[in-house]
Amino acid sequence: MGLEEVIGKTYTLAKSENFDQYMKALGVGLVTRKMGAAASPDVDLQKDGDEYILSSKSTFKNVITKFKPGVEFEQETPDGRKVKSTFTIEGNKLHEVQKNPDGKDTIIDRTFTNDEIKMEMSYDNVTATRVYKIKA
Repeated sequence: MGLEEVIGKTYTLAKSENFDQYMKALGVGLVTRKMGAAASPDVDLQKDGDEYILSSKSTFKNVITKFKPGVEFEQETPDGRKVKSTFTIEGNKLHEVQKNPDGKDTIIDRTFTNDEIKMEMSYDNVTATRVYKIKA
């Protein structure tokens, strides 16, 4: 299975593990962590030519990320950090590396299937997992 099969599908957050600890490791403040943890974003992936558009929309914040696989770009993360990100595609997995100003990388792997996205995030030996289910 490849990413082409999930283009245009919408997934909504169903489960979150260790997300608060992960955000804390990144230096995210308490108020932002509480709002981020309370949000249940909808996620979808679109494609426009050779560019992908990854959207995460919630009552807390909407984040639209446009990228070309393998091309580094400057990105502002949902918590306001400025990073240099590179996305690569490995079958049905979207692999993202964020180079933080502190020299430590954030790794985010999103594995897509027809009915869910499993998002695994790691930073400085702290990991979190979020599972999104297909929206009916």
